[in-house]
Amino acid sequence: MSTDRIRALNDAFRGTFAGGKVMMTSGVDELPDCVKAEALRQVATFSDFTPDNDPHGEHDFGSFTLVGRKFFWKIEYCDREMIHGSENPADPEKTTQDQS
Repeated sequence: MSTDRIRALNDAFRGTFAGGKVMMTSGVDELPDCVKAEALRQVATFSDFTPDNDPHGEHDFGSFTLVGRKFFWKIEYCDREMIHGSENPADPEKTTQDQS
């Protein structure tokens, strides 16, 4: 699997939310729409990757503070049916990215 390819796919997904599924916890979903919109913008523009939060270089996890709360996001690599993990996260034909 190509780390560079996975990172590029994750960056593209985060920037557009196209080609995958975005999910929110019920706690985030209950926030006002303006806060949810800003949280999604924060995820889309996140660039503070470090060896601590991105040890594999895939740009698949991050966190930020918004309205006094800490938000975490994570990209999971699922098969096309979203039942199992993807056998090859670098292949978009075999993978659905799940942003939660």
